Amino acid sequence: MPASPERRRRPTAARGRPGRRRADARAVALEVLDAVFGARPRPAEEVFQRHPDLDRLSACDRAFARLLYATVLRRLREIDDRITPLLRHRPSRPTAMNLLRLGLAQLVHLRTPAHAAVAETVRLARDRAPAHAGLVNAVLRKLARRGLDPLPDAEAARRNTPPWLWRSWAGAYGEETTLAIALQHLREPPLDLQVKEDPEGWAQRLEAEILPDGTLRRRGGGPVELLPGYREGAFWVQDVAAALPARLLGEIRDRPVLDLCAAPGGKTARLVLAGARVTAVELSPQRAKRLEANLARLGLTARIVLGDARRVTFEERFDFVLLDAPCTATGTIRRHPDVPWVRQPADVLRMAALQDELLEVALDRLRPGGILVYAVCSLQPEEGEQRIAALLHRHPELARLPVEAAELRGLPVTIDAEGAVRTLPCHLGDRGGMDGFHIARLQRRS
Repeated sequence: MPASPERRRRPTAARGRPGRRRADARAVALEVLDAVFGARPRPAEEVFQRHPDLDRLSACDRAFARLLYATVLRRLREIDDRITPLLRHRPSRPTAMNLLRLGLAQLVHLRTPAHAAVAETVRLARDRAPAHAGLVNAVLRKLARRGLDPLPDAEAARRNTPPWLWRSWAGAYGEETTLAIALQHLREPPLDLQVKEDPEGWAQRLEAEILPDGTLRRRGGGPVELLPGYREGAFWVQDVAAALPARLLGEIRDRPVLDLCAAPGGKTARLVLAGARVTAVELSPQRAKRLEANLARLGLTARIVLGDARRVTFEERFDFVLLDAPCTATGTIRRHPDVPWVRQPADVLRMAALQDELLEVALDRLRPGGILVYAVCSLQPEEGEQRIAALLHRHPELARLPVEAAELRGLPVTIDAEGAVRTLPCHLGDRGGMDGFHIARLQRRS
């Protein structure tokens, strides 16, 4: 497939120069950080995956670039606290500050030899922020001479969590659990894979462990596209917690299921494999293409509808509706460490209003007697427990359908007093954790 115009576009700093610049892992990491902390922040993973130099990096360099920017984001406050006292004034360009962050991350957290960390970062500064190259050189040399160590784990966990998030989680889960959550956010997460069949065989081929629910968990690095079985459609990437909502619909074989906000397709794939007749709705054309491509790679078929779920109309009602709603994604910080730095308390209220709208849509599409599963990958009760309580207050024809422990297939997650599921990043903590979700199951009375 030919590269899109966006992928062909060269970074601003390289335009107008003769020839094509050498692909550079540190430069890619820098451009990801510049996008995250720019005037219009963009998600780190999205920027990384669409970077025009990504295909020109070796597998090793690609992994290093991701590790570099992710380390800065996981340890941002800790890193900035060590840089700021050495600055008379904060650099006027975000790029200069991000260069210092990358340099310190290498010196302290990745244990890159000091001469390489300083020299390579200064070289990059001369190319991307030449007016600040001297500053970068001087600050990093001072830091290298100090021989700094990372903060102790508990101190680092608290320091690298924005206070408003810590207060929210402590109020909902307690201080001890909040610390356990924040500790997981400091660590690189493993890769979770959902296989279509033969988990034991694929676990051997992929050098993965099998989690209680059948998810394969792999700790080895490298692009997933190069793993055995990927191109043949043997599996898809999906966190163990994210696999739960589709499973909790129940027996769906030969039944019509509506999958709202469906991309990137892991939920849809699970529903199709279970034998359902799936209609998948996705707002974003780009994400809808990704959904279609993922299903095609897996050899699965669903009806894909492009449009705003709040505006799409259907003649029929569905036996089952799955709504994995847009949210602040604070449950996915393990995999998306930029989330704490781009989200604000106002985003929680904004997303809660959208979730209420989508819940009304889901209910409108559900036939009497039908089952609705609502899920959000957020740790904020305002987006989970409180949304379902408000929905039940508005609609007395709805009743909770409590989840039973046996349906969780041995996963050590929480079922609350109302029968809803709460997963936390510290669940399975000794094996790499999991994403944070709230999952509620409801039935519309006949």
